[in-house]
Order: sequence, then structure tokens, then C-alpha cells
Amino acid sequence: MVRQDPLMPMRTARIIGEASVRSLLQREAASTSAAPTEAHFSRDFAHTFGETALVTAQPDEIMERVLDFKSFGKWFTLHADWPNGAPGQVTSGSQYIEDVRILGTPARVQWTVTHYAPPAAFAIEGTGPMGTTVGIWFGAKETPAGTELTVTGGFHSDALKGPMGSLVASTLQAATKEALGNLTRLLNGAPAEPSSTGQAGAFTRQIPPPSGPRPDPVLHAPSGKLVDPWAPVLTGIGQTVHRPNSADTIQSPLELAAHAARIAIKDAGNARLLDSRVRVSAVSTVSWAYGDDQAALLARELGIDDAELVQSAPLGGDAPQRLVSDAAQSISEGQLDVAIIAGAEAFASLAIAQKSGAAPDWDRPHSGAGAPRRVGSDRPGNNEAENAAGLLTPAPMYALMESALRGALKRDIREHVTAISSLWSRFSAAATKNRFAWLPEYHSPERIADHAADNRPIASPYTKLMTANLTVDQGAALVLCSAATAAAAGIPPQHWVFIHAAAHAEEEWHVSERHSIAEVPAIGAAARAALAHAGLTIDDVKHLDLYSCFPFAVEAAAQQLSLPLDDPARPLTQTGGLTFAGGPLNNYSTHGIAALATQLRNEPTAYGLATALGWYATKHAIGIYSAQPPRTLFRQIDAGLRMRRPPKRRVRTNYSGEALVEGYTVTYQSNGSPEALIVSCITVDGDRVLARATEAEYVALGEATDLLDTTITLTDGAVSSLGAHRNTSTGTVRDRLLSTGAAHVPSLMVEWDGPLCVITLNRPQVRNAIDLALALEIERAIDTFEADPDARVAILRGAGTDFCTGMDLKAAAKGQFPVTPRRGLLGLTGTPPVKPVIAAVEGNALAGGFELALACDLVVAAEDASFGLPEARRGLVAAAGGVLRLAQRLPRAIALELAYTGAPISAHRAYELGLINRLCAPGDAAQVARNLAHVIAESAPLSVELSKRIVDESPGWPVTEAFSRQSEIASAASFSDDAAEGIRAFDEKRAPRWSGR
Repeated sequence: MVRQDPLMPMRTARIIGEASVRSLLQREAASTSAAPTEAHFSRDFAHTFGETALVTAQPDEIMERVLDFKSFGKWFTLHADWPNGAPGQVTSGSQYIEDVRILGTPARVQWTVTHYAPPAAFAIEGTGPMGTTVGIWFGAKETPAGTELTVTGGFHSDALKGPMGSLVASTLQAATKEALGNLTRLLNGAPAEPSSTGQAGAFTRQIPPPSGPRPDPVLHAPSGKLVDPWAPVLTGIGQTVHRPNSADTIQSPLELAAHAARIAIKDAGNARLLDSRVRVSAVSTVSWAYGDDQAALLARELGIDDAELVQSAPLGGDAPQRLVSDAAQSISEGQLDVAIIAGAEAFASLAIAQKSGAAPDWDRPHSGAGAPRRVGSDRPGNNEAENAAGLLTPAPMYALMESALRGALKRDIREHVTAISSLWSRFSAAATKNRFAWLPEYHSPERIADHAADNRPIASPYTKLMTANLTVDQGAALVLCSAATAAAAGIPPQHWVFIHAAAHAEEEWHVSERHSIAEVPAIGAAARAALAHAGLTIDDVKHLDLYSCFPFAVEAAAQQLSLPLDDPARPLTQTGGLTFAGGPLNNYSTHGIAALATQLRNEPTAYGLATALGWYATKHAIGIYSAQPPRTLFRQIDAGLRMRRPPKRRVRTNYSGEALVEGYTVTYQSNGSPEALIVSCITVDGDRVLARATEAEYVALGEATDLLDTTITLTDGAVSSLGAHRNTSTGTVRDRLLSTGAAHVPSLMVEWDGPLCVITLNRPQVRNAIDLALALEIERAIDTFEADPDARVAILRGAGTDFCTGMDLKAAAKGQFPVTPRRGLLGLTGTPPVKPVIAAVEGNALAGGFELALACDLVVAAEDASFGLPEARRGLVAAAGGVLRLAQRLPRAIALELAYTGAPISAHRAYELGLINRLCAPGDAAQVARNLAHVIAESAPLSVELSKRIVDESPGWPVTEAFSRQSEIASAASFSDDAAEGIRAFDEKRAPRWSGR
């Protein structure tokens, strides 16, 4: 049953087109002298938004809350910070600075109060990055029904054109609605609800685990093979394309997604699938704000009353594959029978509505469901340096990376433009064979490369026909289920497409911090992991769909996958790509997977691979598909956990001096005229500097000259001189700068050896003392180790002659204490992992170093190692667990002696006290720790974890309850898959294959 929003009777929610906002302002001006008119906004806005609510509070109470800037963040969901402190009392003309987040991206706005007439109205106008202008008006008017609280506003930005502008407008509209709801709740004395863009908690229903044993294998008749009953199979495919021609024919994204899902359910051939344990997974829509309610609304549209609800992160083209991978993993573990994955965008309908002045009636009553589980990362895509350089949208960022790739390939401009326009021409040819393509028309390479009125330059070298086409109405959906469920439902095996493996990984998150902006090694790591698990190589894969928002995305991925760009027998797209097939933002890859699966049904012996990415080739996902049964059980792999990453670069924003241009682009206005030159350059120290120049001479030089490998001079981060010709030695200089990496040696090194994770403190110059940066790295390494399902044991060691001498006191004296958000002091001691950690100690383990060792489960030490807690001699207490853990493990008198005196003890004495597990010859600690770790790794991981819990928790148990509590914890292992596997392996006289379940 649908539960109505309790605030619905008190408020109306609507999007207000430009004409509607003007009309509203005029009505307000006519009804009250204090209400603002259009003159209160000093400029015109390309995009407008607004919301109205009826509240019981009086206007003066409302305006007092609105002007309480110290509590602004409690209700205004886009607010991030007041960099200069919250404003005090304001009047007309007051100015203040606010940091906000829009689409996850930080931005700084300089506000001016342009209208101040409390309690009736308050208006501000501001300027943000790249000359973006914005205005917001708050109005409160008494009516017989209560106080009418209205928020209207608008924004304009030359940097955010077309669908991107609509995207931001939609985000601002959703944020206004959410903020107004929060404000209403606060005025009524209730707490504000958490932002819908955050990670969600509880959801409608958690599907219970399987109640019985794994079912019998299922016969796959076409291959004659028995397959695992929980093997995930794709059984339903649905796509829809809608071409609105008037305001009467527009459709909402929810309608398009539901329509595609119904097609997919029909394609699966048996609606009885929905009687099973069902998950509804929604690809988050951008063209209309459904927030956390989208999956629930989709389930309601499909008539599914009792489903687990999942949604993707708000932004990211990796979303569809991540949702497929997540559902396939749950199916493979017997947690789920059926999953419906659907998404859509309706920017074409939205554009028609905006032109006509109509307000789309796309809102739906709140479902009443709890927030869904979120899949994927919602981290902001840009850092401040990238924002300052004007890299606010994908086109200039990808264009910048494109030019860097050209430099790596050592091509001149004409040669490279020919290559990418030819690539895109082949994609347009593929679109002509796709009945769901938005632009199913062939375009020659010359047509794609040439500037024309309908193919204007966007960001060199990209023209409009080289960029993702977002103004589409498209929806796509997939139905997944287990092989056993598909067989029971009578779905013909010829209709099945198995999901063999999936993987995901992230690049260094911000482009400007990547070692090379011309490469995407994370997609290579994900591909290798997925192919290896499936028992395949890339040569075994016949059909491909590489994510194709811009040519760089395809070229860089193909390079990592060792794929030629022009093999006619193995094209890189099944759809035609985001330019020609259509780019419905987050949902493109649902179309790509649908097209790939359709091809594999027609060619049942072939294998297919689909990639997906989000942000700026930042987060990647990949899936391996075939109508052939898989060789191994499905697995979703986080390939980023073990990825060997090149060192990140430091980004400098106020650099003065010479640097080498590694990439550049000229951006253009909507009329085709050049706007700015953006360069990325490397300093002699290996740092990166981004710069934006709008001076005509520099922009003209960027248009007329190949600036790659030229020398640039910067003053406080701004271009002061730009070379027009390359130096003859530039190639050597470029190779040296781009290959040597950042100038800073990593303070922590992580090495993987099968199930072992070896973590090395790498500050030997300060005896591995830990500052805040190192503590954060330790925390991240331990988090990664704990998250990796194949990781069994970690080894913590120090580089050089010492294990660790504790906190970096010089950094602490500057106020930089090594305390991390999740694991506390030293990045480990507050919350050690549930998996075992071994300390391999050479030399000194003093102060925090001793506390680190004590936070580990086992200690291996060289015979000449030394331990101690000298804090008392420095006026401190060993509060990173040192005194506490000694008290737990030693007799009281000995623990107190060590704490009182601060005197070091030898490894032999520590061994006698039971603090050390193994003594070894100097220099051998790491190897002895590895040997011990391998022995532990041979045990069942769940058994090891539960044993550790009993050892750690039992000291506090009452004697009368100890045995029952032990049994309660141990029972999780007694009824696990690993327990059954251990018995089978013993009976079959073989090594067990642990699953951790």
C-alpha cells in the first residue's frame, strides 16, 4: 500500500519554467508591496527553478530561520562551508562567500544581498566559477491557509550549455525542493531529513538468505552441460526510444524506464518471475530528480509490491554494469532470484517542455519506502584546481586528456584528428544498424572533423559530432535471474546469456593528480581481473562495447585491452556509441549490455565484453558475457584493491616558473567563437599545473599552433609566456618528465602476494615515524586489505633499520596529529581489522611503533629488536592502545613497570613475556612473517575471523555465560559453506577451496 507523504497536504511541488517564474514574480508584485518584482534580479537567467510550500509558522519566524546562516547547513542541502565564517547580520548590499556542492562538485559563490525586506522577502545574487551567475529569492506571505513560503531562482553559465545546463537546473530544482522540505520540517520542530544524494541506509526489504542447501545443478540443453543453479543469467532485454515532437507527446524518465522494463519482462517470457525474491535496481536519472525514491517508484510502476530496492550513485556511467554486477553477485550467493535493472533519460522531452513554457507533470507521490541501498561512488569529480581552470564539464576535460594521448602517440594534429574522426565514423556506421539509435545516420570522417554550423567546435580537437549526445529520450532495462529460477520458469535456455565475471576499479580519482592524463590503467586492471576469472584472454572475446562518450574513452580503453581501433571483424561498439546511438547519461551502458546480449543470443558460442565508466574515465566497470555456460562460478571483483598504481602527482595552483605543456584544449562558446585556452603542464619537479588563459593572443596560439611539448612560463599559476615552437630536445625532456613520476617517494608501500598483503612503512629517513599523511595511507591500506575477499593476512613492516619510532613529533608540534577518521591514532590502533595482521619487527619499535605492533595479532621480531613505551619520559601517555593492551596481556606489575619507566626491553624479554610469537635472526623478520602468514592463510577465513572474535571479546564475558557466547559466535562457522567444504576436502584427501561463506 502506498503511504502518502505527511507533508503533502501542506505543500505543492512543481518545476517552474522561465515563463512560470516570471508570472509568479509578477503575481507576487501585484499582491504585496514588499514582494520582489523582476527588477530584484539584475540579470536574465537562462535557467530558472522554484518551489512553494504552505507552513504554519509566521513570516518573521521563517525569515529568522532563513537568515540564521550558522545553521544554514541544517536545511540548505547544497551548502558546504563558509570559508570566511558564517555571515552575521546582513542588509542590502552585504556580501559574503559560500562554498557549495553541485553534482558532487565543489564551487565557491560570491553572494551579494540585492533585496532585503524581512519578513516578506530576501534576495541574493552571486557569481561562481567561470562567470556563472545565480540568483535566489526567498519570500513569505500570509494567506488564509497559512504562510506561503516561496523560493525561486535562476542561473546562467556560458560553460554549461545545452543538456549540461538543464542537468544543473534539474539539480538546483531538486535541491530547492529538498531544502524547502527541510526548512518546513525545522519550522515545525522536526529534524531535517538527510540529503538524498548521500549513501542510503535502510531499504524496503532485505531478501532473506537461502533457507536450504544449494539446489541441484541445472541442465543447459544447448551445450549439454550442467550449470550451477545459482549461476546468474540475463534472460530479459528491453530498449525504447521516444521522439517527442510537441509538449503533448513528452514522456518522463520514469515512464520510459518502466516501459523498457516491461519489454524486458516480456522478453524473459514469464511474468511469474516476479513472484520470486525480486530486486528492483534503478539507474539514477539525471533529467528529473526522483532522489532516493526512484527505485521504489519504478517498482510501483511495475506493480511489484515487495522488492528489495537498489539505486546507483547519482552520477556515473559505470552505474548499469555496477548494478548488473551487484545483482549477479547476490544471485550467485543464493541471496536473490530475480533482478530488474532499468534506467532512462528524457532530456529531449524536457527541452521541448522548456521551450513551450510548460511545466512537466513528472513528480509522483512519495512511495513511503525507506531509502534504497546505493551502489557505486558519489565522490565529487573535480578538485579546486580543475574547477579554477574551467574543467567543469566532461568535454574540455576529455579534450585535455585527448591531446595528452596524442602526445604519447607522437602524432601531429592532422594525423590525430584523422584517426579519431575515422574511429567515430565507424561508430556512426554501427548506429545505422541499431534500431534504437537516436542518430542512425552515417557520417564520413571529413564531416565529423570539419567545423560547420551544425557541427561547431566544442573543445579542440572535439566537434559536436565527437561528443556524447545527451538530448535524447531513451530507456533500457535488463532482467537477471538464477539458472534454477530461469529453468523453473520455463525460460528457454537458448534465451539465456550468462554473466561470467565482472570487475570494477577506479583511477587516481582527480585527473590532475594522475601520473599520466593520457592513460587509464584501472580499466586494464579490471579487464585483466575479469578475463582471468572467466578463464579467457582478450583474444577469446569476439563482441565488444566500449564506453564511448568521447574518442579518448575508446582509444585509452582499447590501448589497455590491447585492441586495435580499426579491426572490421571486431568493432568496438554494438550500438554506435553515445554520439550516434545516444548518450542517456548514467544509463548508456544498459543499452550497450542489451545490444551485446542480443548479439550473443544470435551467436551462442561467442564471448562478449562491455565496459562502462563514470566521471572523467575515473570509475570503471566491466562485464564478460556469453550464451556459453561459465567455467567457474560468477564473481564480482574489485580490481582496484590490488592495482599497482603509479605515483600520484602534486597539483600546484600558484606555481611560478617554466613548465612543459603535456596537454591543452581551446574551448568554444555556443556561437562557435573561441573562449579560452586550458593547458596542463609538468614542472621540472614532476608536479602538475593547470592554467586557463582567455587573452586573445594565447587563445589564438592554441588554435593555430601545436602547443604540445612547448615551454610555458607561469606566474602565480597564470600564463605569462607561451612558446610557439618546440625545442629540439623536447622529446627527451617530455619522456623524462612523464616517466619519472612525482618527485615524492611514497611514504607507504603495499605489495600483494596471493592471499598476503605486505604493508611497508617507508619513511626510513625519520625512522618510520608516522605523520598524518602516513597515518591516512595506513588506514587506506588496511581498509583495502579488509575489503579484498581474497586477502587473508596482512604483514606490517618498516623500511630501513627500524620498524617504527612512533608519532612524528615535529609534525605533531605543528598541530598535525596522526589521527584518522575510522581507525584512530596511527591509522590502525583504534580499530584494527577483523582479519589477522602480523607485525614483522626489525630494529626499534618504540612509542607508537610498539603500540602499532601491539595492535597487530601476532608479532615476529628479530633477535636484536627493541621495544618500549617512552611516553612517560616526554610527559605523555601511550594512549594509542599501548598501556591498555599491555594491561590486557601482562601481569599488572610488569605492565606498570613498562609504562612507568619507559625503559626499552629486548626482543628476548618480550618473547619471554608472551608479546612475541617468533624470534628470528636479524634481517629475517619479513620472511618468517610471510611463512607464518601462509600457514594461517591455509585455514578457513571465516573460522579465523570468528576465532579472533572469541579471543578478543571473551575477557569481558561472565564466567557463567562464556561457553554459550562462544558457541553463539562459533555457530556461524558450523553451518557455513566452508564447513561443508572442509569435510568434503578431508574425505576426498585434497586441499580445501575456501569461499569465506
